[in-house]
Amino acid sequence: MDDPVEVLEFWLGTVGPEGWYAGGEELDALCRDHCFDLWQAARDGGLDHWVDGTVGTLAFLILTDQLPRNMFRGQADSFASDPLALSAARRALDEGWDMGAPEPERQFFYMPFEHSENPADQARAVRLMEERLPSDPEMALHARAHAEIITRFGRFPSRNAALGRENTSAEAAFLAEGGYGAVVAALQASHAKDA
Repeated sequence: MDDPVEVLEFWLGTVGPEGWYAGGEELDALCRDHCFDLWQAARDGGLDHWVDGTVGTLAFLILTDQLPRNMFRGQADSFASDPLALSAARRALDEGWDMGAPEPERQFFYMPFEHSENPADQARAVRLMEERLPSDPEMALHARAHAEIITRFGRFPSRNAALGRENTSAEAAFLAEGGYGAVVAALQASHAKDA
């Protein structure tokens, strides 16, 4: 696999929407087998030329933002190429390339902002999910959950172990009480009550 279209065929076709957020060792191993060498090339700067237009940039974003979370689950390398993804996503928005992708694939142009521990990026992720993915309100809900955690802690406590960061007592309590999943459930319950 050495071309953007092959990455898209793997992620959008082989893995598909049902697998994008499913996780599991079988899927993680499949991602490693298919994409590890290519991810390493991207991390080393060898695929920067992919960031040019909708198709190449979408493949680059999937390779640097989504696939590492499968390939290196629970490890620091899960987040090692996040800065590359964020830089590519910013350029894509400046150029308007995101709007050349259909839904639901378009979400991957916005995920690097949602994965950032910067509050401004979090706010941008929420706006983008609300405004540019109107057919899937769940995407905006998940963006709000990420933003809420960053507002509360200034970082994602779920990454602390992988990154060698000490949990504060508040973060430890948050994780023990369900962490991200509990935030999502609370937002869903709140929206159901308001509906």
